[in-house]
Amino acid sequence: MSAPIISLESLTNTTSSGQLLTTAKSGDCASSSCGSSSRPTDMDSATWEKVKDHPCFSEEAHHYFARMHVAVAPACNIQCNYCNRKYDCANESRPGVVSEKLTPDQALRKVIAVANEVPQLSVLGIAGPGDACYDWNKTRATFERVAREIPDIKLCISTNGLALPEHVDELVEMNISHVTITINMVDPEVGEKIYPWIFYGHRRYTGLDAAKILHERQMLGLEMLSERGILTKINSVMIPGVNDEHLIEVNKWVRERGAFLHNVMPLISDPAHGTSFGLTGQRGPDALELKTLQDSLEGGAKLMRHCRQCRADAVGLLGTDRGQEFTLDQIPLEPSYDGARRHAYREVVARIHDDHLAAKEKALAAVTSVNIRGSLQVAVATKGGGRINEHFGHAKEFQIYEASQTGIKFVGHRKIEPYCHGGWGEDAALLGIIAALEGIDFVLCARIGECPKEKLMEAGIRATDAYGYDYIEAAISALHATEYGTAPSQATA
Repeated sequence: MSAPIISLESLTNTTSSGQLLTTAKSGDCASSSCGSSSRPTDMDSATWEKVKDHPCFSEEAHHYFARMHVAVAPACNIQCNYCNRKYDCANESRPGVVSEKLTPDQALRKVIAVANEVPQLSVLGIAGPGDACYDWNKTRATFERVAREIPDIKLCISTNGLALPEHVDELVEMNISHVTITINMVDPEVGEKIYPWIFYGHRRYTGLDAAKILHERQMLGLEMLSERGILTKINSVMIPGVNDEHLIEVNKWVRERGAFLHNVMPLISDPAHGTSFGLTGQRGPDALELKTLQDSLEGGAKLMRHCRQCRADAVGLLGTDRGQEFTLDQIPLEPSYDGARRHAYREVVARIHDDHLAAKEKALAAVTSVNIRGSLQVAVATKGGGRINEHFGHAKEFQIYEASQTGIKFVGHRKIEPYCHGGWGEDAALLGIIAALEGIDFVLCARIGECPKEKLMEAGIRATDAYGYDYIEAAISALHATEYGTAPSQATA
């Protein structure tokens, strides 16, 4: 028998650690191993300890845990044709964009304020808006301050890799266990099309010389991190006609040098953003092109498919940015850290995590037992917690799953404009949603009205709220059984 449903909202909207624990305990726990932290069978225990609550390094963790970025590193040592760092841009959601730059002291103040209000917080990252390794003094000062106040928070940085080798030993000393390097090429002739210039060794390089130096420094930095046991995620921007086919070679190189994850992201090239690629008409890939490339990389370096291409001041669960709630004018001048809610939340997650895993394993077994070549592409509206718990009209994105004889796997997400505004559906928004859901067979959500359901059906997409609040994999297993005429799964919770 499955455990009663405990919603993520009920856990995070409570005002005290005591209420958090009461909510969790009231749901009891169906798993015989309640409270354990079960790890994947293909991962050693040391690595699992590093990633089990890091939402960027674990697809499982991103259902439960949050990250925040502090914008303390505005200086950058390279120019990318896809980048334009902007400030005070609350409505743009992409890397390099922030609403305010912070000093290390202001960053500490903000981290404490967020940690007190967002119990899911587990990771602090510095991702610019420039380069965290090039603007190193500010990066280091921020991490030192935060580590003293909140010693259990994970620290990680994102970097282009040019200045990385100079700071690897310091990263080890500071117990920084996760690093992301953006690597878009291993062939300088490809890199020349992406990077107009770099600044290295007190001088500026352009063209092929710039790309050669950047490539050498990136590979050196990756190798140094791997030798020291720091987990490394590689970000690569997919640029059609420039490096899309070349990213297969990038995947091989980074795997050979010990990368833990490879995250292939779509180019964002809206002309309104003012980037070189945007202004010259370089297009980004569509969702199916991105998935096709990602699928071709299976078997190489392990893929990350749940990235949201976060702002440099993002706060919250992936896909739910709460950064605008924590600007400096909205937080206390001298907040005092209280870790009770964060610690209580972790106990809550431990109580429900095994129940989710049990339902997931049962669902996977049911799907893999069916001898059918076809697959289902399923879009899920969720607020987190691994459940179908978002209304269709309120969704800002759909998480995409594929069910086939090999199992049920997360394969990406698709951002959309919400359908409902002020209680009314917008026809234009629905047309955009239908376009974004190209190739999708089913939409699963907590609630959906008859009008959008009918419009989706006309486009060949079936939508249902029959599995509302079930675990995602369990619902997909039941749907798969119904679709292919097999015995219905009993894994729904």
